[in-house]
Amino acid sequence: MSHSINIKTAGKNLEQAEKAIVMIHGRGGSAEDILGMSSYLHVDNFALLAPQAENHTWYPYSFIAPVHENEPWLSSAIDLIDHTVKLALDNGILAENIYFFGFSQGACLTLEYLARHGQRYGGAIAIIGGVIGEEINRDNYTGDFAQTPIFIGTSNPDFHVPLERVEATVSILAQMNANVKLMVYQNAGHSINREEIDLANEFVL
Repeated sequence: MSHSINIKTAGKNLEQAEKAIVMIHGRGGSAEDILGMSSYLHVDNFALLAPQAENHTWYPYSFIAPVHENEPWLSSAIDLIDHTVKLALDNGILAENIYFFGFSQGACLTLEYLARHGQRYGGAIAIIGGVIGEEINRDNYTGDFAQTPIFIGTSNPDFHVPLERVEATVSILAQMNANVKLMVYQNAGHSINREEIDLANEFVL
């Protein structure tokens, strides 16, 4: 199975925008759902780009399952995110003006994509996620984020995303010269809270 190129857009026209945000939905969600989050974010002058996963799922199993079990879906998902980023670049938006927002499975995919493509971006917001794989393969992650701001919010506990993996992800990104802010909320549930949005707006956007 692979993901078709299906990217929903909103906000400012891509040809006229100076900034873009790639918004990545979670398992069972949709591009339209995640685009709806833009009303809470400081992205009034951004082009909004939201790729849509086939059958609303980026990869079939847990993000901490062995990588081979989530293939070929995972590689196809990463390719679709890369295609979305290149769409912004091809329309004259600089990498330093490209931002990311992901929730849950979408946050995992966001963080995995970023760690594999380390460079200066505008910033990233990942709510409940971490890099992907049963074991972390540090060799996959290269580049210099040049102090790109990355906000990660999570709940402890979270039944899908262990705090240990989130903290390991923060460590990897920091080693790659990202400016990472982690907020851990006790028993907050698998959801996005208002404080996370406020902090993300302040720290990243």
